[in-house]
Amino acid sequence: MKKKWSKPKWVSLLFISLSLYLQLSQSRPTDQDNEEFATSRTFRGEASDMPEVHCSRERSKAAWKVIEEYLMPYVEKERYQIPRSCRLHPDNDLYRDQEQHKVRIDVYEWQCGYCKKRFYEEKFLDKHFDNRHHNLLNVSHSRCLADVCGALHCDVAMGAAPHKTKCNPAAAARNKHMCEGLADSCFPINQGPSANRLHEFFLRQFCDALTCSGRRKPFSQGRRKKRMSISYIVISVLTLMLLLLYYTYLYIYRSGIKRGTQELKRVSLTQSGRKKKPS
Repeated sequence: MKKKWSKPKWVSLLFISLSLYLQLSQSRPTDQDNEEFATSRTFRGEASDMPEVHCSRERSKAAWKVIEEYLMPYVEKERYQIPRSCRLHPDNDLYRDQEQHKVRIDVYEWQCGYCKKRFYEEKFLDKHFDNRHHNLLNVSHSRCLADVCGALHCDVAMGAAPHKTKCNPAAAARNKHMCEGLADSCFPINQGPSANRLHEFFLRQFCDALTCSGRRKPFSQGRRKKRMSISYIVISVLTLMLLLLYYTYLYIYRSGIKRGTQELKRVSLTQSGRKKKPS
């Protein structure tokens, strides 16, 4: 006697078969998956040949921002050349070359200077540098600029300095010692008057505030604006003169048209009055 299968059992068997088929089809690797895996494996293999870098890009950028805004304008004023042995020299910044290859096209458009790939935000461009151009970092000679953040008050520049935290005297002493070492190596007092003045300035600008007393504030010497170039000033003056001439000509032209219109109206009224005769 043949056994009859009920309808629910058929439905369950069909559902189980369909589920197994979908799982097998999804688990089967496609050509694109194989290509991506091979690319990832190749890149990881290439990246593994490079030494691992432990350097914060964000804090390095903050340190360079402090140098550029609170130190370099005074250095340029003195026409002083920072020695290569100084840790604040641009060549000693691990990320300096990559930062110089950032192209900002628009507010929401950044471009990689190496491969011309574009991104919506700078943070994605930074990740692109880490993933695709990691081999361009000069890890043999360049140093991590973030390591001197304690001496340069990077937290203050980044707006992340805690206001109500207990000061650590040992950490403050270490940072001050590092700051004074930077002043000695970057601006040796035996290198002339300019170096001597910059040495004193560096101590006042950065090192004096590295205490727990709170009496001195970072960047006490202020921020010096860079001088505008002569070409920029000349172009600005010429532009203003051209605008002044243009609006003067426009005013005279419109005044002449208005005066001419009034003269024509007066002449037409005079002629029409002469034509009328009293009855």
